[in-house]
Amino acid sequence: MTYRYRVLGTTRAVRQDGTEVPLSGARLRALLCALAAAGGRIVGAGQLADQIWGDAAHAPADEIAALQALVGRVRRALGSAAVASAPGGYRLNAHRDDIDLFRFERLAAEGAAALGAGDPRQAATVLDEALALWDGPALADLPGRNTDPRAVRAEQRHTEARRARLATDVARGRPERALAGLAALTAGQPLDEPLHALRIRALHAAGRPAEALQAYEEIRTRLAERLGTGPGRELRALHAALLADDEPEPTTPAVSAPGPTAMRAPAGRRVPGNLRAGLTSFVGREPELAALAAELPAARLITLTGPGGAGKTRLSLEAARAAAGAWPDGVWSAELAPVRDPAAVAETVLTALGARETVVRGPAAGDGAARDPLTRLAEYCGQRRLLIVLDNCEHVIDAAAGLAETLLIGCPGVSVLATSREPLGVPGESVRTVGPLPRDMALQLLAERGAAARPGFRTADDPDACAEICHRLDGLPLAIELAAARLRAFEPRQLADRLDDRFRLLGAGSGARTVLPRQRTLRAVVDWSWELLTEGERALLRRLSVFSGGCAPAEAEAVCAENAEDGNTLGLLASLIDKSLVVAAPGGADGMRYRLLETVGEYAAERLDASGERAAVERRHLAAYRELARTGDPELRGPRQARLLRRFEREHDNLRTALRTAVDRKEEQEAICLVHSMSWFWQLRDHLPEARAWFTAAAALGPDPFREPVRPAVPLTEPCTALAPPWPEEQLWEARRGARLLVLASGGEADVSEPAWPGSPARLRAIVAAYRPGLPQICRQPGTMWFIAKLMVGDFPGVGAALDAQVRACRERGSGWDLGLALMLRAQLVGGNPDGPAGAARDADEALARFERAGDLHAIAQSLWVRGELYEYQGRYEEAAADFERAMESCAPIGAYGQVPLFKARLASVRLESAGDATAEQDAERLLIEAVEEAAEAAGNAATSQSVVPSGTGVAKYADGPNMPSTAPGAAFRAHEVAGPASAPSLAPSPWRTKSMSIVARSGSCDRTV
Repeated sequence: MTYRYRVLGTTRAVRQDGTEVPLSGARLRALLCALAAAGGRIVGAGQLADQIWGDAAHAPADEIAALQALVGRVRRALGSAAVASAPGGYRLNAHRDDIDLFRFERLAAEGAAALGAGDPRQAATVLDEALALWDGPALADLPGRNTDPRAVRAEQRHTEARRARLATDVARGRPERALAGLAALTAGQPLDEPLHALRIRALHAAGRPAEALQAYEEIRTRLAERLGTGPGRELRALHAALLADDEPEPTTPAVSAPGPTAMRAPAGRRVPGNLRAGLTSFVGREPELAALAAELPAARLITLTGPGGAGKTRLSLEAARAAAGAWPDGVWSAELAPVRDPAAVAETVLTALGARETVVRGPAAGDGAARDPLTRLAEYCGQRRLLIVLDNCEHVIDAAAGLAETLLIGCPGVSVLATSREPLGVPGESVRTVGPLPRDMALQLLAERGAAARPGFRTADDPDACAEICHRLDGLPLAIELAAARLRAFEPRQLADRLDDRFRLLGAGSGARTVLPRQRTLRAVVDWSWELLTEGERALLRRLSVFSGGCAPAEAEAVCAENAEDGNTLGLLASLIDKSLVVAAPGGADGMRYRLLETVGEYAAERLDASGERAAVERRHLAAYRELARTGDPELRGPRQARLLRRFEREHDNLRTALRTAVDRKEEQEAICLVHSMSWFWQLRDHLPEARAWFTAAAALGPDPFREPVRPAVPLTEPCTALAPPWPEEQLWEARRGARLLVLASGGEADVSEPAWPGSPARLRAIVAAYRPGLPQICRQPGTMWFIAKLMVGDFPGVGAALDAQVRACRERGSGWDLGLALMLRAQLVGGNPDGPAGAARDADEALARFERAGDLHAIAQSLWVRGELYEYQGRYEEAAADFERAMESCAPIGAYGQVPLFKARLASVRLESAGDATAEQDAERLLIEAVEEAAEAAGNAATSQSVVPSGTGVAKYADGPNMPSTAPGAAFRAHEVAGPASAPSLAPSPWRTKSMSIVARSGSCDRTV
């Protein structure tokens, strides 16, 4: 079903028959509003979360999880096809004309065009249709609408449409109909000269010349009081006509198409200036352009900052052109890139304004006859109303700042729009950062520039390669344009594959010959910024290149400072952020995070290699992240688990880089310390294939501790990671044993149950021989593998006996958490407890109590799952339902979103089993539908009904086939249309449980029911 979406007022979805779809909840409406405002384009998940919750104090702790739930609610209300998932976000499946905001923009533009073409009757008809779409403030349901550029632009266009509609009345000889509306508009925009001119013409045409003269006097007085200047040429000419009692010149009213052009000069009057016409289309930046054009008339100084090649110059010129009507004396651009002497900045601006003087001096005239250029500039601009664009200020930043401040203080009618790679630092400055293009806009730019370079080129022919090009070039317009030029020689995939050598690939010959030298190659763009840095800033920038995925302040200091006494790292970092070479973004509880754009990072890495510092910096990086993992690992089992999981996820790329450094340099202790510290995180986040590879690589760096003769373990009360390397000898040997056990547990060595693995009994006997009962390390991971080894060599009669021994050992010497883990594992194997189901239930109760004391949400959820299954097995459905509900609640804070549908399906199962009437059964069925849909969403629509539907329960009959409940959408249970299990973090109790149990099961050693 298709809908019409209303965001000009309260957000609504309207069916084709005119009825509305109920949308309950402010957040639900905010989500739909944000998606509709994108006009069918992809909106990133983080961006959506920011728009929905803004800075609200009651924003959820995990906004992404809450966003997924909201998307599910929208799909249930509108149908699953209404909102499509996309890489990194979502988009609304709707044509732009089905969204009132975009329909209004189209109609308003058509109406303004008709008015400009001299057809006020047609313009009035179209504009009436456009204005009728408004039912309240634009994007009213977005919490941050007052500062949202799209809302600002929409309101501006609404005002322009109202103005155009009133102008049609004046043009059709019905000025009296327009007077009330024009009075309201001029009251809201007291300095808009073209609008006041339209009102004065309407008053005169309505036969009210005295009021027209009074209106002129009001605007003249207001301009003098607020800006210290007089009316522009249009108003002065109109005033003269009124005094002469002539009919004012019947020019087309000053109305333009809605949008950034709304402040252009009236028809028939050319605003002075020197803005050069663009030679190519202006792609993207519509929100930035609209916001900038709206802000320019009110802000005296705006500086556009951003990395080289971001498009600051083009955006500044387009915005200045769009807002030109606000400055009667023109918009003037001064290009400062060629200026090398800061003293020549004022002269350059004078020349740009056409204000240079030819001075004739007599023989007696001395040097004092020459006035200071800045003084002459201030005198020239003093009584004028104009906008000066200072382009490329970064290399003469002090001189540009001084010039801007002088003009702002001494020339009340002057505004300055500057572009620079860092702010000017002048009081009252408004700084706007110009960042990379969004993905869809970057692809559009590549498509247009690529087609210009190679006719017939289309990004749709190889969308993956084109998207990779745009992503790896950081969405920077200049870099994308340089790459587009190379499409004459390469296919997109060939180009993408060569971006590791981007500076050579996008070197000489890729840029236009007529642009500035620093814009002709990618290297020249970054070279320009590098040359402007101090030595300290250069050192910091090149050292930052060792990070992967950014860094937090503490790690930046630890890695980039040469010694403990160097306390200026964060100050230099702030300077690099100001100079647009480092990107700073909020990183949650850890504060700001810093990263380099990929292009800057590659350049900085080259500089690091040339400096000879790489080895030392990489060593400090390894030490910093080894400590992060080593000290953070214990907290993954306690009340700070959720925060530490998020931190490990954020730093996962850096942790991998540290591991790679340790392995490549054969630093055994560092590598083993890291894999021990990362093992539980990898298990919790289901990174087991990666973990297996790192376990194997780290273990291979040292001698095999289980090779004959086997060195016996000595008692160690603390894990080997309790201390940082270098370790004492016994601690090192225990770490080596642990690394080998991790390899075995993860399946990194050949399966010990397969005959093809030579010497497997000997290997297991070596593991058994290395330890003995009573050692503390066999009570904690990975030492508990000893019990599995003893089981495999026949020292235990079966799994149950091995688990019993592990529980006893943990009671004697293990921690409460280790005991809880052993109890939970025994409870999962119902027959693994000597007392059967009743004993398993006691195990589950005790495990849950111990994990609750530890504050481990992951283990709490797993214990509740186990106990819930036991309750369900015993027919205690209400208690099982309570456990499954609580398990769901425990998953969200730790990011185990993929597990929620599994718990929800189990909950649906027990509710179906205990349903006492048709209503209760339908409620349970609806819950099951939600579980299947959410599982499909979490897995990217790759989940089957079997992924979440428990077998052997009452709900299993609904998985497929004729028993599908009537309340289910057809797609929810079509398992043949989707494939594969849901990809979700594992909730297994230990990193080796799956491997160990499979070994035991195939060995025939199970003596109790599993």
